[in-house]
Amino acid sequence: MASGIDHVVIAVPDPDAAAEQLTKALGIAFSGGGRHEGLSTFNRIAFLGDAYLELIGVEDESRASGLPIGAAAVDALARGGGFATYALLEDDLEVRVAALRAAGSAIGEINHGSRQRPDGGLVEWWTATPPELGPDRPPFFIKHAYAGNEWGPDAMAARRTFRHPIGSPAGLLRLEIATPDPPVLAADYAAEIGLELWAVGDLAVGRVGPHVIRLVPSREMEVAAAVTIGADVTVPRTFLAFGVRFDVEPLPGRTSG
Repeated sequence: MASGIDHVVIAVPDPDAAAEQLTKALGIAFSGGGRHEGLSTFNRIAFLGDAYLELIGVEDESRASGLPIGAAAVDALARGGGFATYALLEDDLEVRVAALRAAGSAIGEINHGSRQRPDGGLVEWWTATPPELGPDRPPFFIKHAYAGNEWGPDAMAARRTFRHPIGSPAGLLRLEIATPDPPVLAADYAAEIGLELWAVGDLAVGRVGPHVIRLVPSREMEVAAAVTIGADVTVPRTFLAFGVRFDVEPLPGRTSG
């Protein structure tokens, strides 16, 4: 089973400028990123504990559209930018994909990907995606190569205690996605990626590891998605950018004052 949300993909025209904007507004540092060789995409990353927020840019739309993640980014940019898709962390990816396909899922084959860091280091991963990705489609799975200066054991431990400009470590808490019909999308989640969400009134809600996923009727959200980050703050923060609401809340167990 997936152990959590791995990352949330936000498509932006200029990842560097967007990273600077979000750092100033939220106090969240973007300390990673690089270029996806051969895919015509590049990114900036803010690590939020074991998860991360990805700001993705596109260099060549025709080349980027050749794979589901690039196509989702191109589609999001055509709408002005914003929430494109997200990934669930699945370290038993081969077993998971085989089981889903045996049960009738149309999830694709496992693909290898990589990104060149500015320091020359190589980041590698493997993904399996449904036929289409987007705000109104299920997410994809990812498995990382846990090595190097970004995903090695020491790097993973350091990011869990990294103090962002906000003054404390930060972690992803919740992802909310606006959709016309949450039960319909929840049924697609179950069929395509085997993730069961529960009906709560008009919502569809689930938990994957430490993270909450909420599908919300579009009529009840003013944005396409909302990303909630937990940090050691006393006053919550909210910032709207790229059609996404970014909320910073006190870590669980701490009340605001």
